Amino acid sequence: MTPLDGSLWISFGSARKGSSCKPVEGGYPPYNVELLPAGSNRPELLRITLAVAGFACSELDVRITGGVLQIRGEKPDDENKDYLHRGIAARRFKRTFALVNGVEVRKAELHNGLLAIELERPSREKRVRKVGITSAS
Repeated sequence: MTPLDGSLWISFGSARKGSSCKPVEGGYPPYNVELLPAGSNRPELLRITLAVAGFACSELDVRITGGVLQIRGEKPDDENKDYLHRGIAARRFKRTFALVNGVEVRKAELHNGLLAIELERPSREKRVRKVGITSAS
């Protein structure tokens, strides 16, 4: 697990036991992870931003399966075009992040070739419990 500001949110390494996700997924697409501080009307958020230039919303899939956030992209092959040079990657990809218990996906937005996924961990009420002390004599 990866600690961010003293808290656990997601795992960048191996996924949860029993899942079929591979720990190494290559470097495509590149992504950022940023911690958004709590606001006056919202809790602290985590934003994962993936660079998915050229993909439309219909070609992207974001889902949570068994506590694992999966982001997939797949472009249909365009056999009607005759490329002289093809330097823009149009390959399929899959990125996975194991979510810590209680973390939920708040929203996903595609804007200017960047897919931003916001994660929220609802704040728990801090409980104070008095522990009785007994005499050991």
